[in-house]
Amino acid sequence: MTISGTAVFDLSINEAIDEAFERIGIEARAGYEYRSARRSLSLMLLEWSNRGLNLWTVSERILPLVSGVGQYTLGSDIVDVIEQMVQLPAQGNSGVIRYNLTRVSVSTQATRTNPGISGRPTEVWFDRQQAAPIANIWPLPDNSNGVYNLVYWCLTRIDDPGAYTNTSDVPFRFLPVLIAGLAYYLSVKFLATQRNDTRWSVMFTEQRIIRLKQDYEDAWIAASQEDREKATLMQVPRGSSYRV
Repeated sequence: MTISGTAVFDLSINEAIDEAFERIGIEARAGYEYRSARRSLSLMLLEWSNRGLNLWTVSERILPLVSGVGQYTLGSDIVDVIEQMVQLPAQGNSGVIRYNLTRVSVSTQATRTNPGISGRPTEVWFDRQQAAPIANIWPLPDNSNGVYNLVYWCLTRIDDPGAYTNTSDVPFRFLPVLIAGLAYYLSVKFLATQRNDTRWSVMFTEQRIIRLKQDYEDAWIAASQEDREKATLMQVPRGSSYRV
């Protein structure tokens, strides 16, 4: 038996749109249909940012802290920060030292009785504004022994689809999810417009949309369960029941 010897399969945006339309039983031909599908794909990728920890979008960044300054605007591509530390300057031969920063709530930030004190930062509140998150550091860094650095790991936005000849900014293991999700998004728009006045057609269309949605959710569960930390202890960020 002969095998290809390669494992590089991928789909262009154009091919992904074709596959999704085929799943809903429509052959896309008009330019509007492709533009509409690309718009739906962009919206779906934004939705993925709300679904959890997309490991391929995790990025480590370092931000120097200015003495006496407590607010820092982070990158506009950041969805959320998942881990944060303060890095002390190297002292002699000991190298740099890092300490965890405790992420606190807006309530803690707003009710500080001594917001202007300075020293080694121990806490941070991330103000997630529309343009970009703002890191509020406390105590204010004094930099008396050198420049402190904020070291943080963040979730970043998935790249937009862009040109039809591009490939998507997702790992190969998420391609089935991308196709299943796009097929569902398109079914809501295009299958609904093909209904006629017969009761059977309406019921058939609704059942097919429901099936495509279930296929999407099943594919997401399978991919997201694989795309997770394999450490013995796993902590999921942004838990709704945790506040400091």
